[in-house]
Amino acid sequence: MLFGLFIAITVLSCQDSSDDILETETPEEEQNYLLPDIDLSHWKVTLPIGNPTEVLPPEILNYATNETLKPFMYNDSIEGAIVFYTYPGASTANSSYSRTELRELMNPADYGKTNWTFAEGGYMKGTLAMADISTNDSGNYDRAIIMQIHGRLTDEQRDLIGAKDNNAPPILKIYWTFGNVRVKTKVLKNLDASYEELLQTDAWGDDEGFTFSESVGFDKFTLEVKVSDGRMEVVLNGKESVVYDDIHIEKWSVFENYFKAGNYLVSLDESAYSKVKYFDLEVKHD
Repeated sequence: MLFGLFIAITVLSCQDSSDDILETETPEEEQNYLLPDIDLSHWKVTLPIGNPTEVLPPEILNYATNETLKPFMYNDSIEGAIVFYTYPGASTANSSYSRTELRELMNPADYGKTNWTFAEGGYMKGTLAMADISTNDSGNYDRAIIMQIHGRLTDEQRDLIGAKDNNAPPILKIYWTFGNVRVKTKVLKNLDASYEELLQTDAWGDDEGFTFSESVGFDKFTLEVKVSDGRMEVVLNGKESVVYDDIHIEKWSVFENYFKAGNYLVSLDESAYSKVKYFDLEVKHD
């Protein structure tokens, strides 16, 4: 009788102990599950597959369960980031390189026809990190473009110069290169160019570029891009910035623009790849 009572008390005690363990573990597990702070309702993504494949809202909002997106755009729930993974594959009509990259859609219903000018202004801020990237035959890391401002011709401008599409050059490319953040912009080759000449892609060349003094390596860092009439500024980690407010930016005012963010791999090697993590991303227009 006493032995049976001892067994019953022991069993109840073990059950209570197990329940206590479950109650303490569950909140901890939930607390460790983090999601990125990114609203994708005004972005589409281009993938390195298909012709290439693009995914727009509302489908992009379910990227975590979308079978097309899952290999290229997925959550790191430990660090609270979206991972953008890419490799050499399908590329867009005006590039040789592949990407898993977001493109701003001010009005998703018109698929990118609504954009903004420098006079209207824009602001983009992202917290990101290079998670992993391949090395080339020389043993150096490959490069990736992590943010852009891309120009766009209006339909009227396209027809005026007889262009095949609405493509215009990117006024801003921000690279992760050898663990540093490097900024490239465009300069007008002929400052006396006419309006029609300004609209031609080959009217614009590359500047010498600017590399921030702080090395980011594979650590998390923050980039801000601030655009206003005749001015563009890029800020790294809220400390160091580079400003463009010269005649070239003034001449650029003829174009519409849109923001881009993600992982645009600058390599054609078959074994190349890169993974970029975005923890947060915001865009604002006045």
